[in-house]
Amino acid sequence: MDLIQSYSDGGSDGPQSPHSSPDSSPIRILPAKSSAPQVDDTMLALTVAQSNLARNKPIDPVQHLVSYNPTYDQLWAPIQGPAHPYAKDGIAQGMRNHKLGFVEDAAIESFVFDEQYNTFHKYGYAADPSASTGFNYVGDIDALQKNDALSVYNIPQQEQKRRRLEKKRKEQEEGGGAEVEGGDGFDPAEVDNPATDSWLLKNKKSPWYGRKEGPQPELTEEQKKYAEEHAKKKEEKGAEKADAVPDRSTFHGKEEKDYQGRSWIAPPKDAKPANDRSYIPKRLVHTWSGHTKGVSAIRFFPKYGNLILSAGMDTKVKIWDVFNTGKCMRTYMGHSMAVRDISFSNDGTKFLSAGYDKKIKYWDTETGQVISTFSTGKIPYVVKLNPDDDKQNILLAGMSDKKIVQWDMNTGQITQEYDQHLGAVNTITFVDNNRRFVTSSDDKSLRVWEFGIPVVIKYISEPHMHSMPAISLHPNSNWLAAQSLDNQILIYSTRERFQLNKKKRFAGHIVAGYACQVNFSPDGKYVLSGDGEGRCWFWDWKTCKVHRTLKCHDGVCIGVEWHPLEQSKVATCGWDGLIKYWD
Repeated sequence: MDLIQSYSDGGSDGPQSPHSSPDSSPIRILPAKSSAPQVDDTMLALTVAQSNLARNKPIDPVQHLVSYNPTYDQLWAPIQGPAHPYAKDGIAQGMRNHKLGFVEDAAIESFVFDEQYNTFHKYGYAADPSASTGFNYVGDIDALQKNDALSVYNIPQQEQKRRRLEKKRKEQEEGGGAEVEGGDGFDPAEVDNPATDSWLLKNKKSPWYGRKEGPQPELTEEQKKYAEEHAKKKEEKGAEKADAVPDRSTFHGKEEKDYQGRSWIAPPKDAKPANDRSYIPKRLVHTWSGHTKGVSAIRFFPKYGNLILSAGMDTKVKIWDVFNTGKCMRTYMGHSMAVRDISFSNDGTKFLSAGYDKKIKYWDTETGQVISTFSTGKIPYVVKLNPDDDKQNILLAGMSDKKIVQWDMNTGQITQEYDQHLGAVNTITFVDNNRRFVTSSDDKSLRVWEFGIPVVIKYISEPHMHSMPAISLHPNSNWLAAQSLDNQILIYSTRERFQLNKKKRFAGHIVAGYACQVNFSPDGKYVLSGDGEGRCWFWDWKTCKVHRTLKCHDGVCIGVEWHPLEQSKVATCGWDGLIKYWD
């Protein structure tokens, strides 16, 4: 009907076309159609409008979502608006490195900072750290000009005081101050008072300037006595230095080499163990006497035992023949006080001696010459060479100052110090294929160390333990025998735990107060030890029962050694100055 109406309306407006006819169809205009769903774009228009407005506003630092791409300037623009200094949201956390905000790093030396800091607190001015060039100052400008921009570190305190006094004196002179006695321009009351600047200026030449000269007052009896004692001590020290014993040696044998050119220390070629097992000796077969005082230690020549080395309290070390003549072969003189300990090298061609003169000497056994001398200024109580053949240049010494000191004898330098003990170190015993060593001390403890590492890997100390001044290693290297000063011998395992073997305990002898040596037979079947009454005790290793005791010495039997080859023979030494050989 609409179309008809429009056709009729169109025809009434003007004349019809000559080609039109009532039968022709009119042009039809249809509305456009879209298959897309109808969307309300009102919100989109609002969002675009808001984003256009937001582009001109700063970004809120608390905001987590931004609905548009902000520009670089917006991201790095400073935060707008007031903020409380302690508020968490006062500044972005990424920019905060201090509770009050962001602190910039400044390349300034600590000394420069301290100088300006102290100058500001004393004078009221300091250099401006923000000034890039020149010397700008902040603070009290009047004080700056008065002090000529000096800092507290520019002038020593005495110099500052002197300048002040001179300035004050000049001011007084210019002001026409009243002249006083001596024409110095000082008030007599101030000159006599040491607390005033005038007195300091008057007596500035020397701390003793102006003191009364006259005869020295006489010393009191107590002062005289002290002065005499001090002079006597100085003389004794000088005498000790003057009495240093020269290193020398005396050979007592017939000849140093035999007809074949072999040295007197060379062991016999046919030396071999005399028995398959060890036997406890019964009788005395030989006595070596030559030391004028007690003998502190004896050592057989390594592996063969053809010689025996002895350390005497008469400052001498002697070596004796065992197989043939039974006489003293050589005497080594170099210590000025009693010799404490001796130790052979692996091949026996050299040995160490430690004396109470605080020296350790490394001797050539054959020639008697001193190869090296070592000292730390403390008394060495025990000396040992590393048993490894490739480490025979490493010396360990237990000192009276609680340290174990390690030297490289090739260079003469101290290479390590093991400092953990709380008392003088008495023994050093290598275990575990010489990778570790055990030390005992007057602090009543045992400590186990890794060789070369000054850190204790095992610390053994119990309330019931006593000091252990002598320790020996069992031939199978699995056990340690420790002479305890509560009159018993304790056995410790050399395994990882170094545990006390409570089933093995050797007792009956009296050793309290004496560092009597403990030792084993070569096959490990017997334990032997000296005691404080001059006896030598023999125990069975398995049953821990006493097998035999021998009355060996009149005084203390301090050292016992089982012969390495002749397994039924034992050597003992005592404080009576004798060395005895038992079979």
